[in-house]
Amino acid sequence: MKRRVLAAFLSVAMMASLLVGCGSGSNSGETAKGDAEAQSWQDADYTGEDPQLETKLKFLTIWAEDNDNGILINKICQDYKDNVNPNFEWEYEMVAADNLTQKIATLSASNDLPDVFAYEAGAPLRTLIDADKVADISEVVETIGVEDSLSESAVALMKGLSETDALYDLPLGLNVEGFWYNKELFEKAGCEVPATWDEFEEVLKKLDAAGIQPLVTGGADKWLATRLINAYAVRTMGNDIMTKAANGEADYTDEGLVAAAQKLADWAEAGYFGEGVTTVDANTAGSMVMSGKGAIFYNGSWFTQNLTDPSQNPAGEDGIGFFNIPVVDESISSATSYSMNCGNILALDKAKFNEGTAWFLKYFIENMGNAAMEELGTVKGYTYTTEAESMDSYTKLVLNEIDKATEGFAWWEAKMDAELSKTAQENVQPLLNGDMTAEEYMQSIQDVYDLNK
Repeated sequence: MKRRVLAAFLSVAMMASLLVGCGSGSNSGETAKGDAEAQSWQDADYTGEDPQLETKLKFLTIWAEDNDNGILINKICQDYKDNVNPNFEWEYEMVAADNLTQKIATLSASNDLPDVFAYEAGAPLRTLIDADKVADISEVVETIGVEDSLSESAVALMKGLSETDALYDLPLGLNVEGFWYNKELFEKAGCEVPATWDEFEEVLKKLDAAGIQPLVTGGADKWLATRLINAYAVRTMGNDIMTKAANGEADYTDEGLVAAAQKLADWAEAGYFGEGVTTVDANTAGSMVMSGKGAIFYNGSWFTQNLTDPSQNPAGEDGIGFFNIPVVDESISSATSYSMNCGNILALDKAKFNEGTAWFLKYFIENMGNAAMEELGTVKGYTYTTEAESMDSYTKLVLNEIDKATEGFAWWEAKMDAELSKTAQENVQPLLNGDMTAEEYMQSIQDVYDLNK
């Protein structure tokens, strides 16, 4: 199977389009004990056997231990302890995704970041980079000799998001986003997969006329709804529109961005999302598409984790399809442009990073690719040796879509700071419910931007 994922192109394209816990020794939470000790990890030889240093790491994540990336992190920690270093221990803490940014800000201010922690790529991470709080991953992977175990495309993508020459985070996904659809419902309504936005609108009308709910979204989780605004904004204004807005080259109140917000409001008013759109979470929305209660669901390729689970997906191994965001004008945003992201990322506290951490990280990076494929059937931004024949149909579908991509663009909030992002997400619910107009929604974002610039 080809695994070309645009490394060279994305390193340029993502910079243009997006200009759009692992770390300690045996006592997590201690500060570095002087320059000599803090730098000692760089002097070790990582080409031989693991020295089995006594090491304890604290992880802070947004995933339960038995779900998604929580499964992978704990599996690799356990495998490392069982098979490599019996002197390794780890502490695993989960925090609600909505509280992650504030939690990290508080811990950073008190110089008590966890050794390894989940965080948001882009502007939030850049704040920690500028404050010199997170380890330089480029330096680490070069020193421990694992550059080839990281996907070049994932590295280019993450550097583009943070606008840095060096890498400061580890990927937990290499994802494309787009529309998942129930094939049986499309056939029932006489719909073909749309390539253009006009065709997409016709599909929605046909589904509605056939008594089928056209769209589902995780309105309760908010970010899935803002992804839909972003989809129309990019296709009508260009892959770099949100970068231009973040840099002050375009206003958030630009009529094109207002039109994108209005598109979401129009769909809600037409009833395309069904009843109680802001009370439906992402898991419920996905379940609705798989069970035939809704036809189309915008989400990322991580959705394959649900699709490949027979207990969750009654549509079966070929019942759900995927199509990229339909095109409005190829000269503005092409059919081979995909919304791409690396998921929530892992960062490492710079002050606590030492040789014990480095040896664990070597094992983590070398084994994450295969662990993700074997346990969840997903691509996480690491190289893997799993063969195509052993992959399920949904994983193959995603890899084929990634292989088609020639350009990438980021999500709605990628270039927004924490406060701006919060405003964009909090206010999407009143936009969906008709309590806020598209103009008011975009003005609320502009107001926060103007206040903080």
